Amino acid sequence: MRRPAGLLVLALLAMTGAGLLRSTDAEARVEADSNYSKLQTFNTALRYLRVDLGYKVLEKDEDAGYLLFNYAPPGDPKDTSKGSIEVIKTRHDVKVFVQIPKMPQYHEVVLRDGLMRKLRDEYGEPPPKREKPPAKPPGDAGTDGAG
Repeated sequence: MRRPAGLLVLALLAMTGAGLLRSTDAEARVEADSNYSKLQTFNTALRYLRVDLGYKVLEKDEDAGYLLFNYAPPGDPKDTSKGSIEVIKTRHDVKVFVQIPKMPQYHEVVLRDGLMRKLRDEYGEPPPKREKPPAKPPGDAGTDGAG
């Protein structure tokens, strides 16, 4: 027995709608560039979480540059969820990633902005970034010894 085509279309629409409503926990995070050293940024993030916000730090690894903590949203401290801050040294700067998968993104933004403000308050304005020397064009090795 064949089912009506309308029923099939409704089933497909329902599945598509459910997929759109599904949480994309692993993909949501905010980032920032820190103009301070990795060590300064990591230690400030640790103090910010523990001292300023009173959050329980579950795990930390300074070398790997991550902090795992219990995040308690303002106004409902009993409704905690897991969060993380990663501090990564790249070739030219330090990146900070804040992730609280179970919460709307603005919670991550507020946490990131608070950390960046604390860095500025504790260490002052960061030193200006050194500009990279311009790359020499290929084949331009200076003097060739002839002459």
